[in-house]
Amino acid sequence: HVQLVESGGGSVQAGGSLRLSCAVSRFTWRRYCMGWFRQAPGKEREGVAFIDDDDKTTYADSVKGRFVTSQDNAKNTVSLEMNSLESEDTALYYCAYWDASGTLGIDWGQGTQVTVS
Repeated sequence: HVQLVESGGGSVQAGGSLRLSCAVSRFTWRRYCMGWFRQAPGKEREGVAFIDDDDKTTYADSVKGRFVTSQDNAKNTVSLEMNSLESEDTALYYCAYWDASGTLGIDWGQGTQVTVS
């Protein structure tokens, strides 16, 4: 399995910004996708931002225009820049990695907490 380690979470006031990073141990699939998910207490895990195998990014409507995800292949990292944070963004954020066909399983990081007050 691929190891994913998130960092950069923390506490911030509403309107502030945070940058999350996800370090990937290795890329085992030739064509793959990556994504950021979050789970708030009492709620289901939801997708936030995605990079597909053509490097196209997509975002959940709730974060569109505020969050930006990008990949640095040289550093084996994926980042999530979060701006104009709202209390509703408070959650445990996970990065994930899966093959482009979506049939070979998904690897998850351990998560990093983001709290917006």
